[in-house]
Amino acid sequence: MIVSPAWSGKKFAVLGLARSGKATVEALLAGGAHVLAWDARPEAREPFDGRAMLADPLEADLTGYDGVVVSPGVPLNTHPIAGHGAKFGVPVIGDIELFAQSRAHLPQHKVVGITGTNGKSTTTALIHHILKTAGVPTTMGGNIGLPILEQEPLPEGGVYVLELSSYQIDLTFSLDCNVAVLLNVTPDHLDRYDSFEAYAASKARLFAMQGDERVAIVDYRSEADEDVLLNAPENTFIQFIDDVNVLDRQADWPSLQGPHNLANAKAAVAVCRALELADPANAEGLRTFRGLPHRMERVEEISGVAYVNDSKGTNTAATAPALAAFGNIHWILGGLAKEPGLGECEVQLGHVKAVYTIGSAGPGFAALLESHVPVTRSETLDRAVRDAAAAAEPGDTVLLSPACASFDQFADFEARGEAFRAAVKELAA
Repeated sequence: MIVSPAWSGKKFAVLGLARSGKATVEALLAGGAHVLAWDARPEAREPFDGRAMLADPLEADLTGYDGVVVSPGVPLNTHPIAGHGAKFGVPVIGDIELFAQSRAHLPQHKVVGITGTNGKSTTTALIHHILKTAGVPTTMGGNIGLPILEQEPLPEGGVYVLELSSYQIDLTFSLDCNVAVLLNVTPDHLDRYDSFEAYAASKARLFAMQGDERVAIVDYRSEADEDVLLNAPENTFIQFIDDVNVLDRQADWPSLQGPHNLANAKAAVAVCRALELADPANAEGLRTFRGLPHRMERVEEISGVAYVNDSKGTNTAATAPALAAFGNIHWILGGLAKEPGLGECEVQLGHVKAVYTIGSAGPGFAALLESHVPVTRSETLDRAVRDAAAAAEPGDTVLLSPACASFDQFADFEARGEAFRAAVKELAA
């Protein structure tokens, strides 16, 4: 695990002992910190009985504490922990901030931070893959993979590649990324922010935390519309994603199809060039990348029909590029809507042959689309897969890219993607 003498003798409270919280307590204890830990579940508290003080931070006197560590899932705009910490002048932080505090005691290394409304996970995994393929010591963490504090420190010359949600950035105050990336910013998570501008400003803090002569990689639209580099240091080196020449054909990257993945690839290449990786290594990494589950994942081809799982398309801005990547699409759409209307998907309807609506947003989408394309009100995902399979012809694509959250019918987008896979496998049986 990553441990730092910077925590020795300090006092931290940790609220929530799921995977990242558990890793945080273990790292802090190993670093010599005094820890108050709490989770509502007795079984989560049990491993720390006798090793940490077990009490609810909301009921504790936090005088003299150096931080309250919470999961990014804790809504700071509504949860009382933020106000309780403020009463004692104690910052509410996350495990990424603790990682930032540990950096001075790690072997010489670099950190890449990637944020954005869409494409974070693919770009993070792609950068990690390119570096690893080229023989660079690297690991990925943050909003992907293992909790960062649970991982072993990299040797000298290593690169930590961190996917960072706006929630994680909100809990971080001293992460100086050698290379910081903002892929895009579109309306999302507005239940956690007062406005879209506040959400964009949260993302932009990744640049504000950078030191002198660091690299910022950003798309034109975010900078032009939201001024995301406003608080970046004046001598920041800026690379616009739109300007990156990848010196390769996208057709050579089997798992990186569609305009959104071209942008992800450009961002990844820009990062690796900033880390002084040569273009042949970048090209090899793009060619051999196998993608992530539930993100433009080609599940099966049955009777000449491709079945693609893009369950991670949880808003219209994420789904529109998936629609642009194929022709003759049988589009499975719906779930718990995050926004009204079709958004950016509307301009891609020329790629859509038929629509199959599911979930609570299904009827609304059906009403919007019935005058444009054939619509089947399938209601459930397994029924939608069967309906699409019955209508599809060789050369068509059945695409699950729901443009909605999953929580009306599934635990999360992963569960929805697994259900799609299972339904397709049934067809192939």
